[in-house]
Amino acid sequence: MTRGFLAPLMLLAQDAGAAPAGGGGGGGGLMGMLPALIFSIFLFYLLLIRPQKRQEQQRKQMLADIKKNDHVVTVGGIYGVVTNIKSEADEVTLRVDEATNTKISFTLSSIVRVVRDEPKEEKAAT
Repeated sequence: MTRGFLAPLMLLAQDAGAAPAGGGGGGGGLMGMLPALIFSIFLFYLLLIRPQKRQEQQRKQMLADIKKNDHVVTVGGIYGVVTNIKSEADEVTLRVDEATNTKISFTLSSIVRVVRDEPKEEKAAT
């Protein structure tokens, strides 16, 4: 009874130890996967790294171009007008209320975007 149970296992063990039919050496699988690996790395670069670098460069340029009286939005969603910029201290002062002339200081990196006034003709067209 045990012989009937072990016979298929013995056949599987012999097949696993058999030499490859092509007679080639080991490592052929790695060389076959190399073009796919290179393509995957290239695709990863094109889809993720390159756009992220471009976006970071645009952000740095935006922060460098900020000047007095620009309307900006902070990370916290606060709208304000730039009243003072201290580039060396990485600090910007925003006027957040026209009526009371309330001002708040932020780090320069907390500015998310500069709000541009759109022409009224374009708003009416859309």
